[in-house]
Amino acid sequence: MPRMLDVSDDVRAEIGDEEADRLLAGENTPGSYDCTSCRTPGDSEQERTSTVLFVGDETAVLAFAHATCLPSQIVTVSEEQLQGAVRSITGEEAEGDAAPSQAVLGVTSGLVLIEGELRPALVVEPTGPIARPGAAPGGGDEFLPLLIEQGFMPTTSLDGVPPVLHGWSVLLAMGQLHAVLQPGTGGGSPVAWWQAHQPLQVTDAWRAAANKTQSVLLFAAPAGSIGRQPREDLLRDALDRTAARGHLVACTMPLAGT
Repeated sequence: MPRMLDVSDDVRAEIGDEEADRLLAGENTPGSYDCTSCRTPGDSEQERTSTVLFVGDETAVLAFAHATCLPSQIVTVSEEQLQGAVRSITGEEAEGDAAPSQAVLGVTSGLVLIEGELRPALVVEPTGPIARPGAAPGGGDEFLPLLIEQGFMPTTSLDGVPPVLHGWSVLLAMGQLHAVLQPGTGGGSPVAWWQAHQPLQVTDAWRAAANKTQSVLLFAAPAGSIGRQPREDLLRDALDRTAARGHLVACTMPLAGT
């Protein structure tokens, strides 16, 4: 069955007309995939999908993304980054490697009603368990404890606005989401805790709310807690359930940019 696939001229030139035509015909295209940008599931039979070609020094890997997240394009990366991505995608971890280190942070934006006001929020959920740096494999998911040590607050309900996490910020530029920044070591410049492969689009309402309050709420939960929710009301329901189970941390971050 033909896929709802976008193949840019640059990608077509790189992979060749024959391969591009096979992709468009659905011969070499997976129906379902994990978006290379937001890391949530997609379906090329049901929604427009972009082909994204990652090119390293010696290797090239074709990946897929929601067209709303990324346009079809070529992305140049280091060979080391590309090989790591390949191992993550295929599950071919070297013996002794800790699989949790390959987990990627998925980030979803949405408006959350708190204290009678719609507030801009980001929801962070890894694609797999997060281990402490240097921990032995199988040591459990340390995502929430690591965040609590950074100042995120355990949240059992969404009744109030979480406290500000000083030194952290959300970078919005040209109306797009670029990164979540954390304090640099030794009082240095902020560094990216999470950075989008390509700037992520946010809705006009989300951007307006962020500009109004000059802040963004950030909620985080372990892998598998929230999942991809197609509507904001369903996202809120998932957040409420996760908070009630004691699996949610939160904070308010100042807005950097516009």
